[in-house]
Amino acid sequence: MTGDADAGQRRPIRSYVLREGRMTAGQRRAFDRLWPRFGVELGAGTRITPQTLFGDDRPLNLEIGFGNGDALLAMAVARPQEGFVGIEVHRPGIGRLLRRLDEAGIANVRVIRHDAVAVLRDHVPPATLAAIYLFFPDPWPKKRHHKRRIVQPAFLDLTTHVLAPGGLLHMATDWEEYAEQMLRLAEAHPDLHNLAGAGHFAPRPDDRPLTRFERRGVRLGHGVWDLCFRRLSGGQ
Repeated sequence: MTGDADAGQRRPIRSYVLREGRMTAGQRRAFDRLWPRFGVELGAGTRITPQTLFGDDRPLNLEIGFGNGDALLAMAVARPQEGFVGIEVHRPGIGRLLRRLDEAGIANVRVIRHDAVAVLRDHVPPATLAAIYLFFPDPWPKKRHHKRRIVQPAFLDLTTHVLAPGGLLHMATDWEEYAEQMLRLAEAHPDLHNLAGAGHFAPRPDDRPLTRFERRGVRLGHGVWDLCFRRLSGGQ
């Protein structure tokens, strides 16, 4: 994906805006102290696999844009035999999650601070991930900004490339028009199968944690749409 030309070059369109916000003193201390334990520094040859992160062949799950880490932490606690990787670009949320991981004694989570598309494209080998979670991505509601939405055909190509056969792609949004776009694009992809049936959204799975963001949206009367797709075994 590309954006506007600048100085004669094409720049990639970002699916996020880096709004750092203000880190609390505790978040800053947590980031500085705990990043060496939980953080993954990406180099040219870095590979994101269960072996490189945890030293074994456990199922590896990835959440894109974990925010404050509520869902990621809950999934890691509920499934201690599996590995989890969270991608987030905002330091305050990362600092909060690192502190909570430390306080809870969680050892099966690793954190990446980088663009998710670049991570999938450059660092995750084919058929590596058991699941990819994308909960409440930025909807970019203005029509002229829709090209910034992360769920595009090229993104779905990346997800099916790195998901293992039978792997899960679970997306959720509280923006109905975006949900319909996600459904249309995912159902059009030859390597994805809608677990809820063609043309249908999934009921919220019991194992998807209800985040503070979602609870607030429900109080405001927002709807929530879940989409659960399996990567077909014949995909490449």
